[in-house]
Amino acid sequence: NKTFIAAVSALLLSVGTAQAADVKIGYQLTYTPWKAMMAQLQKEGLGGKSIEFFKFSSGTEVINAMASGSIDISLNGSSPTAAGISRGVDMQVVYIYDNINNAEALVVNDKITAPQDMVGKTIAVPFGSTTHFHMMFALEQFGLDAKKVNVIDMSPPDMVASWTRGDIDGGFVWDPALGKMKSKGHVLLSSGLLSSWGKATFDAMVARKGFTDKNEKFMCQWVKMVAGMDADYNKNPGKYGPGTANAKAIAKAVGGQEAEVGDVLALYDFPTLEQQASAAWLSGGVSAALKAASTFLKAQGKIDKVLDSYDGGSNAKFVKMAMSGGC
Repeated sequence: NKTFIAAVSALLLSVGTAQAADVKIGYQLTYTPWKAMMAQLQKEGLGGKSIEFFKFSSGTEVINAMASGSIDISLNGSSPTAAGISRGVDMQVVYIYDNINNAEALVVNDKITAPQDMVGKTIAVPFGSTTHFHMMFALEQFGLDAKKVNVIDMSPPDMVASWTRGDIDGGFVWDPALGKMKSKGHVLLSSGLLSSWGKATFDAMVARKGFTDKNEKFMCQWVKMVAGMDADYNKNPGKYGPGTANAKAIAKAVGGQEAEVGDVLALYDFPTLEQQASAAWLSGGVSAALKAASTFLKAQGKIDKVLDSYDGGSNAKFVKMAMSGGC
């Protein structure tokens, strides 16, 4: 009867609520050292708190989840992070998961051997992403009129399909699409080079202030765990190569290829805790990068306004706690 069904439904709902994880963490399909711990963290939690992971395929999805309070911590690219902070979403950068460095690159066909050759050609980028930001910055640096290079919006999977058909002359993207495009083209520019010219892009650990203010010890523990894995990789990259337990675990976590994990990790730079806390990153550099990305996004019509200051967009507190043994 209906009363019985309602009672069972209420019971199931209460059980589901009771089993809701203490911490909800978002991730995207990038290879990073800490993902070797993902299955264990899902099973055992961290610091006495249970963890549930949520997969996102774009920065926009992450921002929407942060805005609704449905996730507490997530990876997000620097450009979409800037968009979220500019819109007033309750979030801060608390750690740099990775400096993108050479893990994002502009791959072109044989018709293009110098930046000037892009005039009249079609180059694909996912609009609003870190590679879109770097693509437009590159055109500016080489004095190329953005109206004379056909820059089009395309997702990484669609880009690979278009590249294979020969519909586009190049694409600025990340792995696994990047690796597939490299097999039939050559790298013209990397994000590492463009970052060295003063416009850094990175993958940020963003966290809701509504969560971090109440869970400082957990934040310290999470940062400490990620930093420990980064340090392990920096010291022993061979432990993440083909056939290793780490490579298998990382590939399984994101549905990737174990054989390519080591090569892809080598393209990134994973800053140490000391570097994280420095003026290059959380004590200045991140704020400057967020403002630069926001200025770009406003020019592209992606956001309505640029904040006067982005100093509140980053917080070195938990990195400093982890360094001083605060957890």
